[in-house]
Amino acid sequence: QVQLLESGGGLVQAGGSLRLSCAFSGRTYSFASYGMGWFRQAPGKEREFVAAIDSSGGDTTYTASVKGRFAIARDNAKNTVYLQMDSLKPEDTAVYYCAASIYTIVIMDSDQYHYWGQGTQVTVSS
Repeated sequence: QVQLLESGGGLVQAGGSLRLSCAFSGRTYSFASYGMGWFRQAPGKEREFVAAIDSSGGDTTYTASVKGRFAIARDNAKNTVYLQMDSLKPEDTAVYYCAASIYTIVIMDSDQYHYWGQGTQVTVSS
């Protein structure tokens, strides 16, 4: 069983920064066996892909709207994946979810993720 716990959300002014963390716990396979991703869902909208990282941390990908502003990283020794969010905009306001995939590669498709956290709220004021 895998559990994911997000933290670091909050209220920030436009142009500000936040760093989200996602702590992984699992009994069968180590954190380093999973590809990880961040998704978000704004009120009234569908969940969308934000960023993903492969199991080693050597490959990443981002949705176009956050490229150059957000950075995903992982620390396999700490069983944690991060999302550094800079130059935040009001349109970044959403609940942010961490997800784990049994596939080790970078994955953008939410259907390929097998475990999800409960989410953390990010609100960016104008």
